[in-house]
Amino acid sequence: MDSHSAVEALRTPRARVTTGWIAAVLIVHIGINVGFFAPIQVLLGLHAEAITPAQKNATLSLVTGVGAAVSMVANPLFGALSDRTTSRFGRRIPWIVAGTLCGALALLLMSTAQTVGLLVLGWALMQAAGNAALAAVLAVVPDKVPVQQRGTVGGLIALGQTVGILIGAGIGMVAASDLVFGYAIAAVVIGLCSVPFVLLRQDVVLPASVREPFAWGRFLKGFWINPVRYPDFGWAWLTRFLLYLSSQLILVYLLFFLQDGLHHPQPAAGVLVLSSIYAGFVILSSVVAGRLSDRDGKRKRYVLISSVIVALAAVVMAVAPSFPVAIGGAVLLGLGFGSFLAVDYALLTQVLPHADSRAKDLGVINIANSLPQVFAPLIAWLSVTWLGGYPTLFMCAAVVALAGGILVHRIKMVP
Repeated sequence: MDSHSAVEALRTPRARVTTGWIAAVLIVHIGINVGFFAPIQVLLGLHAEAITPAQKNATLSLVTGVGAAVSMVANPLFGALSDRTTSRFGRRIPWIVAGTLCGALALLLMSTAQTVGLLVLGWALMQAAGNAALAAVLAVVPDKVPVQQRGTVGGLIALGQTVGILIGAGIGMVAASDLVFGYAIAAVVIGLCSVPFVLLRQDVVLPASVREPFAWGRFLKGFWINPVRYPDFGWAWLTRFLLYLSSQLILVYLLFFLQDGLHHPQPAAGVLVLSSIYAGFVILSSVVAGRLSDRDGKRKRYVLISSVIVALAAVVMAVAPSFPVAIGGAVLLGLGFGSFLAVDYALLTQVLPHADSRAKDLGVINIANSLPQVFAPLIAWLSVTWLGGYPTLFMCAAVVALAGGILVHRIKMVP
């Protein structure tokens, strides 16, 4: 029995997953992203202003900076722990339950914060808990989904992220005058959305007899994945970093671009319009591109096409003389980045070095999502302040996107 379970837990799956299973994964993914983005988009800013009106920017930067640092550590760490979990409920379900429950409690703690210290603590706990759940959710795809279905599921995961962002923004708008109510809604959503997946009980058990004995040295060394030894993983990591960096370069100064570059009369409203259009096309393209890549099995060509579309969006923004042209850039960015999210996630699951460390390895990949948030503001500031303004910034984004698309062809084991 143990041998069979071990093969089941670590093998590459072949049986197609059901629509109900996919829906349950989609729902839990939406819930986790609501827990992240309701605070990020609205609640944290309003909370920072309420606690320290004269230093709201500094407070918000402190809170989000600590949260980002916690995220980069928590995702691979909890992923590695879930890889070693031998619960009778499976490797992933215990972490999804613990992560969403603790995330909900962290949001409720944040709702009571009247000091910067407590707000920082609450958001750090939310990032740790949310990333514990997220690492487990992302790992169920290589655990359960056959290769020929991963583009479709990857597209729906990208859809879940975007829907979670939109719902989070909606919660923030509705609860703008009552922060406690806003945090409470987000807490309820993150908690309830995990229930369908947990009730399915379709996680695979890893027998304790096949788990390697724990050793601190081996555990810590496992977070370094040598790109020389595993070049496909390294190129996939770099490709993802570059495409995320390109997207961040386009979006990071969007408000200031509308205000100072296009002289939009209501730049905040303009950002909302562009963001909504972008999100809509992310949803559309992620689902379509994921299915297409499953149909022909060619992942790299879709990543290259996506990078070209993202680069074209950046060029459009660089030469945009008006807001309607910028809308065209938002459409292109949504089409390109949405299709990239779906297909690249499927590609990543095919280059993971080891079957027994899928969640940890995907957590290392998650660093490629987070690091651009550190580098993009600095590059944007240099471009806009010293190197020619917004056209330079957007052309830089175009070059970075194209570089990512070109480098994906260095990957050998995925067509």
